[in-house]
Amino acid sequence: MSLIYCIEDDENIRELVLYALNNSGFEAMGFEDASMFYECLSSASPDLILLDIMLPGDDGYLILKKLKSNPKTESIPVIMVTSKTGEFDKVKSLDMGADDYIEKPFGVLELISRIKAVLRRVKKIEENTNKICIDDLCIDNKKHLVTVDEKEIILTFKEYELLHYLMRNKNLVLSREQIMNEVWGFDYEGESRTVDVHIRTLRLKLGTAGELIQTIRNVGYKIKLDS
Repeated sequence: MSLIYCIEDDENIRELVLYALNNSGFEAMGFEDASMFYECLSSASPDLILLDIMLPGDDGYLILKKLKSNPKTESIPVIMVTSKTGEFDKVKSLDMGADDYIEKPFGVLELISRIKAVLRRVKKIEENTNKICIDDLCIDNKKHLVTVDEKEIILTFKEYELLHYLMRNKNLVLSREQIMNEVWGFDYEGESRTVDVHIRTLRLKLGTAGELIQTIRNVGYKIKLDS
């Protein structure tokens, strides 16, 4: 389930958007200003951001600039949703790194469609990207290389496949059964402890970066977005 943040100071619009998103298979959170948004962003990164331009405090342009200038957030797709209808504002937003621009008033179905389109584009780009980095942990699938703070980490084939699967799905909680099926090629509940053993050795080999692998009680594992 994709997590979406909506920064919108108009409560009626914000609540409408959140309602539509939560009823369309997304997990959505709303913020009326930048300060609340920054606070939440520091603990959990979304899959996409809906951003108004005219906001109290930091406006949408400044928020977008900060997002795109930070290596940890620059890849998060942003859709500007605003009442500013001039060509200048649209071009400025896109030039600054926004992925799309929707003018108010807008149709809810169009909004959902645009969001899905952007997420599809991002997923396709990510699938074609050989190198994935989360904090100091990087995996280069083309070179079959794992590094922590630019130092090579030697992993077994299954440890590498396990880490690659977790990092490719960094926004998702993966059950032990899903991991078994993807990495080992079969799904058998009685063998799920194999996953636990490999996770344990993987964490040890990764050192401090091993803390990125989070245990989800009674479910499985996920890669944390922030260490």
